[in-house]
Amino acid sequence: MCGIVGYIGYREAYPIVIKGLKRLEYRGYDSAGVMIYDGEAVKLCKTKGKVVDLEERASKEITTNGTIGIGHTRWATHGVPNDVNSHPHLSNSGDLVIIHNGIIENYAPLKVELIKRGYVFHSDTDTEVLVNLIEEVQKNENIKLGKAVQIALNQVVGAYAIAVFDKKNPDEIVAARLGSPLAIGIGEGEYFIASDASPFIEYTSNAVYLEDGEMANIRLHKKMKVRKIQDDSLVDPYIQELQMNLEQIEKGGYDHFMLKEIYEQPNVIKDTYRGRLHPNEGIIQMAGVEDNLEKFLNADRIIIVACGTSWHAGLVAEYIFEEFARISVEVEYASEFRYRNPIINSKDVVIAISQSGETADTMAAIKLAKENGAFVFGVCNVVGSSISRETHAGAYTHAGPEIGVASTKAFTTQITVLTMIALRLAKAKGTLSHSDFNRYLQELELIPEKVKEALKTNDRAKEIAAEFKDAPNCLYLGRGYNFPVALEGALKLKEISYIHAEGYPAAEMKHGPIALIDDQMPVIVIAPIQGHYDKIVSNIQEIKSRSGRIIAVVTKGDTQVRELADYVIEIPETSDALSPLITTIPLQLLSYHIAVMRECNVDQPRNLAKSVTVE
Repeated sequence: MCGIVGYIGYREAYPIVIKGLKRLEYRGYDSAGVMIYDGEAVKLCKTKGKVVDLEERASKEITTNGTIGIGHTRWATHGVPNDVNSHPHLSNSGDLVIIHNGIIENYAPLKVELIKRGYVFHSDTDTEVLVNLIEEVQKNENIKLGKAVQIALNQVVGAYAIAVFDKKNPDEIVAARLGSPLAIGIGEGEYFIASDASPFIEYTSNAVYLEDGEMANIRLHKKMKVRKIQDDSLVDPYIQELQMNLEQIEKGGYDHFMLKEIYEQPNVIKDTYRGRLHPNEGIIQMAGVEDNLEKFLNADRIIIVACGTSWHAGLVAEYIFEEFARISVEVEYASEFRYRNPIINSKDVVIAISQSGETADTMAAIKLAKENGAFVFGVCNVVGSSISRETHAGAYTHAGPEIGVASTKAFTTQITVLTMIALRLAKAKGTLSHSDFNRYLQELELIPEKVKEALKTNDRAKEIAAEFKDAPNCLYLGRGYNFPVALEGALKLKEISYIHAEGYPAAEMKHGPIALIDDQMPVIVIAPIQGHYDKIVSNIQEIKSRSGRIIAVVTKGDTQVRELADYVIEIPETSDALSPLITTIPLQLLSYHIAVMRECNVDQPRNLAKSVTVE
């Protein structure tokens, strides 16, 4: 949530900043702004709305020539979305300009003190308090911008990623982070600043990801200096080579990023297990697991912490770990785990799952687990992200950039990684027979082709979407491994079409939701032939007897459910444990087409952000 872009170098800054803001639109935002320094004056333009609205306004209101610029997409926390509250913000003198992602929790007392000292505030934001605090420190201490930022940040409580510019010293931008991601791209005679690397990928493949509590002095024609905010000590930053390319973050002919990412799943699942899964040799090789195998094998239990779609992947993993490896698993919402004083000890393994690797609640849960002596293993998609650095070990998914706010390929690649871990532990513990182990390895290798087959249900999903696009409510039912898929299917529909939907274990229908069923209620039932098929058939019969309208996801060739359901989507057969990788595909397509038909913003649903980097 919120996006930061900055540039200092020899190119025109405005087009780089605007293009970068468009690349960060997936993070979710309600307003946008830009500052360009033209060599003499600060040119500022900001507006409620989208980046295209900013472009239109900037073309009329400011000159955009200049080689230094910063830009921002805001997701409102303090103050309603409007032009005034949009970033960038100026200090009272007009000399300092700031963009900020995060929350300054103690902004209120700081604001009171600054008002006493004569400062006037024009917005309702915590960010305007921070920029004036920096100015006050700079004025009283008679120091340069970098030192003033450091002193000011030691007085604030909260989370932030910031970029600050001082027109009195216009060859420098100061950047800092605590709890919110910030990347710095390093080119030849130029620097780029962004919330992630996507805004500058075509200009450089070298980037530094600031660690929590670090700040960078970025100067023209000089080597960047990185320091600790707390004590001003110098840091030798690690320059990382970026793994993404420009083609990955473009739509590639698809109408929406979400649809592109749904169709990428056969390839990214294969990318995720490539080099790790060796069915012919009966081997799974994952360095993060192999190096810490004893910690997993000696664990009293595994605690999985995650949010949203990643939490649903964790629920699937609970079934898989317990069945394959016979290890007790608890799945926790990271947002609740961090606040309920959980019992954690040194024999626990905590698996933290996050697509972005920046989820604030998951980061806090990791820190809590480490403080209590647990071994923490990360599963995330973004190389160099905060969670990948904060955990003891981990495994990357290889989904590539996921731009659509509603996660699709993140879900299937996370399940792929977690399945491989569970299988590796099962082999080490001897809890799966040799033949079953090899059978699962061979079946997992076939999943990309079966996902490709499931994608052929697109036209059928589109037909069904046309029938139900105006439904006010939907119920999703699944059993066993496919109960989490029901939750995930309902979440997708809610996220992008704004239709109320709930996922339930099918057996729980009789404990409440059955009261909702009538001839106006669409019920999506996940009913593959493997698993608790007879039980799910009984549930469908109960729905049918109450005139519910049934959409069933069934194994190809099914006849029994077909006779009961109003609409059927067929998928290839696979083992029960691996079925979520297939059954989720038609649910993603159904949600997508319903949202498109309702004229919703599929890639940027209202009120949502891709990476929830603040509480």
